[in-house]
Amino acid sequence: MTTEIIDKLLYYDQVAWYYVNYLWRNPVFDLVLPFMRNQWFWVPLYFFLLLYMPFEYRKKGWLWCLGFLIAFIISDQLSAGLLKPYFHRLRPCNNPALSSVIHLMVPCGGLYGFPSSHAANHFSIGIFAAVTLGGRYGWVWPAAIVWAAVVSYSQVYVGVHYPLDVTVGGLIGVTSGLLTGKLFNRFFVLHRFEPTS
Repeated sequence: MTTEIIDKLLYYDQVAWYYVNYLWRNPVFDLVLPFMRNQWFWVPLYFFLLLYMPFEYRKKGWLWCLGFLIAFIISDQLSAGLLKPYFHRLRPCNNPALSSVIHLMVPCGGLYGFPSSHAANHFSIGIFAAVTLGGRYGWVWPAAIVWAAVVSYSQVYVGVHYPLDVTVGGLIGVTSGLLTGKLFNRFFVLHRFEPTS
């Protein structure tokens, strides 16, 4: 990409951020979205999966939990460990040029925001769950995608990421989730545990 194209892309990215974070504010989103992007809000879901999968699938359920964790680690290391230190793109909440317009609703977090680790991690575990469970439970695919998309949108809405941050983070997560999910499916087929009589 030429410098001119990159500059234009970043300009439109900031414009899109301004709409989501400032112009499209409303009381319902102000109340709900800070919770939706908070990882601690989702701890009961993770705890439920940690209990449900081994109970339902025994040994393969534990292996599923391991695959779930591996998908997360891959996306997190790629986004936070490799790419953020390389690109050094300031978060909007750390950008002095936006200080007069930003609607910051949560602590800013680290200095750099590209790509979004929240988006990468939630898409990776969501897609992993969809790939491995979607054949048995058809609702998992739409639920996982909507869940990860809402978390990603929330990151822009609360002021800690640009749309491009969460878009690239989401692509990283989708890739991680697809690869780990397909690898899991290649070696393990989940069958509901049936106790012997």
